[in-house]
Amino acid sequence: MARQRHKKRTHVGARNGRSSSMPGSTGPKSMVIRVGAGEVGSSVSQLVKDVRSMMEPGTASRLKERKSNKLKDYTTMAGPLGISHLLLFSRSTTGNTNLRLAVAPRGPTLHFRVEKYALCKDVRKALRRPKGGEKEYLNPPLLVMNNFVAPEVDSTDRASIPKHLETLSTTIFQSLFPPISPQTTPLSSIRRVLLLDRQLAKLNPTTDGADASPYIINLRHFAIVTKPTGLSKSVRRINATERMLKAHTLRRRIPNLGGLEDVADYILDPSAAGNGFTSGSESELETDAEVEVLDTNQRKVLTKKQLEAAHKNHGQRPHNGTETQKRAVKLVEIGPRLTLRMTKVEEGLCGGKVMWHEYLTKSEDEVREMERTWDSRRREKAERKRVQQENIEKKRQSKGPGEEKIDGIEQDVPGEDDGYDSENWNSELSDP
Repeated sequence: MARQRHKKRTHVGARNGRSSSMPGSTGPKSMVIRVGAGEVGSSVSQLVKDVRSMMEPGTASRLKERKSNKLKDYTTMAGPLGISHLLLFSRSTTGNTNLRLAVAPRGPTLHFRVEKYALCKDVRKALRRPKGGEKEYLNPPLLVMNNFVAPEVDSTDRASIPKHLETLSTTIFQSLFPPISPQTTPLSSIRRVLLLDRQLAKLNPTTDGADASPYIINLRHFAIVTKPTGLSKSVRRINATERMLKAHTLRRRIPNLGGLEDVADYILDPSAAGNGFTSGSESELETDAEVEVLDTNQRKVLTKKQLEAAHKNHGQRPHNGTETQKRAVKLVEIGPRLTLRMTKVEEGLCGGKVMWHEYLTKSEDEVREMERTWDSRRREKAERKRVQQENIEKKRQSKGPGEEKIDGIEQDVPGEDDGYDSENWNSELSDP
């Protein structure tokens, strides 16, 4: 029997198994979209690419937008592709860059104004030793959130975000990435850190209420670098692990020991340190913290006779490969860097009832009137769907058994939210 053919160029995923970015796999997935593909500018387009790399691997990294694409085009495909979040970047007529973070398929939506941002290439230029590589993006980052729930303060500021909306924003950001279990998640899979720090403004009674306590989030993206501690620079250079980590560089991997009589002359170099072994600049790394991790390297499995012989010779049982070692941990920023200011929270997907607005406030009577308006809209929508379904059934009964095609009747897609208006797609936040 002939061997079955496996297509490698066009069917790579068929042999590699189910990927984390496929629709059937578990975990949140996102789309980072440019609204008005050719109108946002080159800087915002590059920012979108950097955000896509930050959201890897659960994002559509090769998404191509068109000027003719509408919001309904993406929401329609969100269900079959398993998309749970939409990140929409746009630019207003006044030149402000805006970000909308929406939860598919029915909302809510968080509106942000991008006050400042730095691209990945700008961050790398500012670093002395930038971190590069693609292994960091094979697993989702570790999400670290700080100050997302503000302390209780006696203030009459009406523009400050309510407590239940603070909890809502915290839940939305936490749902961007899969949860991490300390008992089951392998430590080697955590290679990046995404830091979200809410900037708590100090209340000043002399300032206006609209600018007293804005909701500002600082986003930073880091790569985790670990190195063994307690070793001199010469020993680290000949360490096999360090050579594998630095194999992509152009520097010499293995030191040249041809002019030395013994390897001890290289390790105990008098010019390296006064005491002949280590110095503070060589052995101590510039790190953020030191941790103890388990050495999970695979080792040779010994037979029963070999274990007995090793026990007789050394007087103790050999290690089983679970001893701990100290490693230095350092965070290297890889970008992008964003400063986001929340301006509005909507109930639906890029539309619907406004739950909170930074610049507009409503009285209790206006809030009740808005609730009545939205209730009447919901009833009208339900009535339209009922009449439409009745018309579909009448049309189906009037046709023969082989004629299932229905012409001239607009059908509603199950699971789709029509709580937004098509005109809201190109509408931007007005300046205060």
